[in-house]
Amino acid sequence: MDAPLRASDADREVAAERLREAMGDGRLTVPELEERLETAYRAQTTAELDLLVADLPTGAPAVGVAARAGRVPVRGGPGATGWVVAVMGGAVRRGRWRLAPSCRVINLMGGADLDLTDAELGADQVELTVISVMGGSRIRVPESLAVEVSKLALMGGNEVRLEGGATDPDGPVLHLRLISIMGGADVRRGPAAAESGRRPERLRSGRRRRHELDR
Repeated sequence: MDAPLRASDADREVAAERLREAMGDGRLTVPELEERLETAYRAQTTAELDLLVADLPTGAPAVGVAARAGRVPVRGGPGATGWVVAVMGGAVRRGRWRLAPSCRVINLMGGADLDLTDAELGADQVELTVISVMGGSRIRVPESLAVEVSKLALMGGNEVRLEGGATDPDGPVLHLRLISIMGGADVRRGPAAAESGRRPERLRSGRRRRHELDR
C-alpha cells in the first residue's frame, strides 16, 4: 500500500482558495469556512485536503485556483491584528498572522518589525498606517502583493524599495501610510534575511539629520 502523499504549502493554499470560492458562492457558511481553513493549514497529506473539498465543485484549476496559488490569502472575521504598539521597546509580527482591514502601528521611541510575507489579509483592501516618533519600523511585504504608498517624514526618513516584485493585478491591495517624525520606516519586498533577536531601530537617516540640526 502506497504511503500518503505529503502536502506542500502550495497544495494547502490551492485547497484554501477553493474553500474561499465556495463560501463566496454560498456553498459554505463563514463558520464552516473558518473551520475548514484551520484544518487545511494543519493538513499533513493531500488526502486530508481532498476530504475538505470533496463536496465542492471541481472547477477549472488550470486558470483558476492553481494559477492563483501564490496570491496573498484573504480571510475576514474576528481575531485580526488591528494595533501594534512599541513604546520604548520593540514589537515583532512574523510568520502566519492576520492583518485587520485597518491597522495602526505606533512607534514611540521604539520600533516594530512587521513581516507580511506569510501573513493573511483581513480584506481585499487593507490600510496599514505606521506612525513613528523617534522610532521606526521595518516592513516586509510579499512579492505578489500590490502596495500603494504615501509617506511623510519630518526630521527623519522613509526608505521604500518595492521594485522587482511580480504583483498580482487581481489580488488584494495594501495601502501603506508612513508618518515619521525624527524617525523612519524601511519597506522592502520578500522575506527578511536572518536577523533573529535584533530589535527594530530608527533609520540612520533620521539620526544623521537630528545630529546636523544639533550642531
